[in-house]
Amino acid sequence: MSNERIYLSSPHMSDEGYEQQYVQEAFDTNWIAPLGSNVNGFEQELADKVGIKSAAALSSGTAAIHLALRAAEVGQNDIVFCPTLTFSATANPIIYQGATPVFIDSDYKTWNMCPEALEEAFKKYPEVKAVIVVHLYGLSADLDRIVELCNQYNVTLIEDAAESLGTYYKGKQTGTFGDYGIFSFNGNKIITTSGGGMLVSNNEEMVEKARFWATQSRDQARHYQHSELGFNYRMSNVVAGIGRGQLKVLNERVQKKKEIYETYKQELSELDGIGFMPKNDFDDPNYWLSCITLNGSVKPTDIMDALDAENIESRPIWKPMHIQPYFKQYDFVGEGVAEKLFETGVCLPSDTKMTDKQVSRIINNIKSMWWLNVK
Repeated sequence: MSNERIYLSSPHMSDEGYEQQYVQEAFDTNWIAPLGSNVNGFEQELADKVGIKSAAALSSGTAAIHLALRAAEVGQNDIVFCPTLTFSATANPIIYQGATPVFIDSDYKTWNMCPEALEEAFKKYPEVKAVIVVHLYGLSADLDRIVELCNQYNVTLIEDAAESLGTYYKGKQTGTFGDYGIFSFNGNKIITTSGGGMLVSNNEEMVEKARFWATQSRDQARHYQHSELGFNYRMSNVVAGIGRGQLKVLNERVQKKKEIYETYKQELSELDGIGFMPKNDFDDPNYWLSCITLNGSVKPTDIMDALDAENIESRPIWKPMHIQPYFKQYDFVGEGVAEKLFETGVCLPSDTKMTDKQVSRIINNIKSMWWLNVK
């Protein structure tokens, strides 16, 4: 059908059926509940893939951020710096810990945390306990300066790499620069387990501690004994099997995402007033979502409405946290770059299952709408 639904970024299982093989193994061995060979295998294979010592498979990326904050000993009334341009899952765990977020602006160079705004925030709040940096849409933040500032102030750095598995900064996988990194395997991510996440670190002792917390902090005893607050955060063996299969096709997914982005850029660059998400020399993105900005008579709603009318999914850039109803009570450091990106940005379909014909359909719809709106 010519108007078949085109999704923004939907799950894409391997053609080879890798996922089914691991899931079948879980059924055959009756390891359906949390823990099992798939969980152990997924942790080790993901750690090897990104180049880090240890990983803990969890129920979500949000859970991973939460446990990273606990590992950093973030508690009641502590201050945590967080990008304002992100999904609420980055900020919510700060509140879980009773801490106070301070939101940091983006820069146009990376769309991620602005190092200058971060430095200003450090001067304003030198008592800050942790920094969470996000690699938005698979674009790497300017990590050298951010890591330098965190080291200077002796502050724990947590990398929210939920959207950037397969993204490299100066040849090294994002999520491995900070004290802790997190990945998400939600249904729309570049690889998925249907739902799940991973906490990674070179601090093997703290990752083991996170596994302990994630299994209800059950002490080593014949009876059920708990000396610390625990959480039900462990990934199931079935879900981990899907992840092991998906990890085998990660490189293919990154290549397809890149091709989609490059096709959009080649075909749409002729349109006056359109811009594309930034690419820096230090950044080798996974292009999780292809995003554009608009600076002219055509507005984001024009594109989204036109695509929606043709059964094509798109969405705005993230609405900054500091202007969200729940989070607007917290401080913000910056000059409004994130708000401008939100007001002018659109995420285009980046589904790795799209055919060339479907990508052309999206491009032609945008061009048709564009010429109607600019005349």
